[in-house]
Amino acid sequence: MQKIIKKDNLKIKNFKEYILSFSIILSIVPLNIFYVILNNFNKEANSLVTKFDMAIPFIKIFIIPYIAWYAFIFFTMAYICYKDKETFVKTVISYNLGLIAAYITFLFFQTTVPRPEITGTDILTKLVMMIYKNDNPYNCFPSIHVLTSFLMIKSICASNCKNKINVSIISIISILIILSTLFVKQHVILDIFGGILYADIIFRFVNAYYYKILNLIKKLLNLKSNEILEIND
Repeated sequence: MQKIIKKDNLKIKNFKEYILSFSIILSIVPLNIFYVILNNFNKEANSLVTKFDMAIPFIKIFIIPYIAWYAFIFFTMAYICYKDKETFVKTVISYNLGLIAAYITFLFFQTTVPRPEITGTDILTKLVMMIYKNDNPYNCFPSIHVLTSFLMIKSICASNCKNKINVSIISIISILIILSTLFVKQHVILDIFGGILYADIIFRFVNAYYYKILNLIKKLLNLKSNEILEIND
């Protein structure tokens, strides 16, 4: 009986530690305020549209992976946190730095993407219209959808829990989301390259200076324990 109680207590303790670790994902939330501010641009924006973009058709079915991005990021981060805490922390830091880098770019180099006129009453058309209504055609370079989706690929490939199954699933979903940004006319090709480049450079930087960054964060936040951020230097 005591063994069962100890086992249950251990499970509860591990669950609490997991929730505590996963809670650092909340650091991303405040940064989204800047996206909303920068998305209401009232001056002339730059266009990165090329002839290749003009040749890409509008395919409304891709609104599904585009919207699925929200759940995909959350569950992928939750999975990585459960399997590999260090890689999870690296990913959260990279995610935050990626958003900051993107927002600085939006501030000084705002771009826009022309959208097609769409009509219809089917569910896919309504979903596209909903996205168009709630997300103005700005904050395009780099694509945050692409930046964060590619970051998930980098994360799982760097994790000690990677295997053919989870790498394949996360990579395929990420690629579908990246393609969806083009087919629903939310982004252009250069936005895609920008998102991938930002994610790759930032994740490499965080991976190279991980412990120095953690120590800096600890000092800035005046942390007295390592329950959330483990520092093993």
